Amino acid sequence: MKIGLLECDHVREELLPIAGDYRQMFPALFTPIAPEWQFDFFNVCNGYFPSSVDDCDVYICTGSKSSVYDGDKWIENLKEFVREIHQAGKTYIGVCFGHQILGEALGGEVRKSDVGWCVGVHTFETLKSQNWMRPPSSFFNLLMMCQDQVLKLPSEAILLAQTPDCPNAMFQVGETMLGIQAHPEFPKLYDKALMELRVERIGERKVEMGIMSLELPTSEKLFAQWIVNFAEASKIKK
Repeated sequence: MKIGLLECDHVREELLPIAGDYRQMFPALFTPIAPEWQFDFFNVCNGYFPSSVDDCDVYICTGSKSSVYDGDKWIENLKEFVREIHQAGKTYIGVCFGHQILGEALGGEVRKSDVGWCVGVHTFETLKSQNWMRPPSSFFNLLMMCQDQVLKLPSEAILLAQTPDCPNAMFQVGETMLGIQAHPEFPKLYDKALMELRVERIGERKVEMGIMSLELPTSEKLFAQWIVNFAEASKIKK
């Protein structure tokens, strides 16, 4: 299966030794489960998009330091490309910023959350289990690094999971579009390094609590299996 990684940002140079860039993190997450997946990389934040939605079977859209409402040309072009993916019935998985782009592109609304930053390990409650969420789990832990959230879901969306600080943490549109506010691809060491770099923006107390939360177990392997299941199921239903 051909996977197109839509790169909406790049890891800071001084943090690259931790786990590389997004084009290293995402294959590292999925290859142990789906070694047959072949990744193509599209540097969309610098204007490099697939020539057609048919270039890949599945698109994964990364996080970003940008906000989906910034109005940059590449962001508006990405929203349009996501709508094309939806219309074509291709498979899309949005992570953090990619989750928010999915929300905005299909009629939802993204803004800064009143709770401020969500960092470190957060517990997600499964609200509506799907066939691809196997093995099933009522709760799962994932890393977060966000200030923006999808505050209003697209009209077609099904809400699948939430956290105490993120009501619309995971949603699905149809059989082929999925968004998750978390960062399953982040190693804990990278999340910690980001928190330490952003103390002034996030707040000292919240960073302290976020770093303490890294002692909790995380469910990235479970979630990666869910994503592989989702991609396989959406391919069958096309």
